[in-house]
Amino acid sequence: MKSICVYCGSNAGSKPVYAEQAHALGLRIAAEGLELIYGGGNVGLMGIVADAVLEAGGEVTGVIPRQLVEWEVAHKGVTRLDVVENMHERKQRMFDLADAFVALPGGFGTLDEMFEMLTWRQLGIGDKPCAFLDVDGFYQPLAAMIDRMVGERFLHPDQRADLWHGDDIDAMLAWMRDYTPARAEKWLDEKHRRELR
Repeated sequence: MKSICVYCGSNAGSKPVYAEQAHALGLRIAAEGLELIYGGGNVGLMGIVADAVLEAGGEVTGVIPRQLVEWEVAHKGVTRLDVVENMHERKQRMFDLADAFVALPGGFGTLDEMFEMLTWRQLGIGDKPCAFLDVDGFYQPLAAMIDRMVGERFLHPDQRADLWHGDDIDAMLAWMRDYTPARAEKWLDEKHRRELR
């Protein structure tokens, strides 16, 4: 693993602990010799994690849609800033550059980007680890919803196990380094699987 993509809020959130953990993650990424791949912004948790990596002497690549550059939220101090035309290009570029993906707290954009990566994993498009780094229980309701997807037979248990959720940065990075992708069937219904063969 040489690079890690961090999805997170373009706002800093309501609690200081969100910024504290974003900063801690950035410092740890740099200490591990990993390159940060992120959304290219200078605001919110995005700016905090990027600044922490840079502060510790690490490499940072931002990938940002042109519209956000025009809104003047692009980070001018990163190692490299890739300007793309739209969100679709941004997600593909970040996928190409990163070896793993982690979500800190955030909003619609954070969930959109992470769930697209999880969907690609489910479909076998990629084989890269995905993790929700929980801060102050932020992702516990989401984890419960994912567990309900398993319970209601919309998601294979092995695909649920393929997603890391927790609050320990060391444990998350260790899991990512030892990661082996799940090989679960997309469809849970045996009849449907037979019809596809």
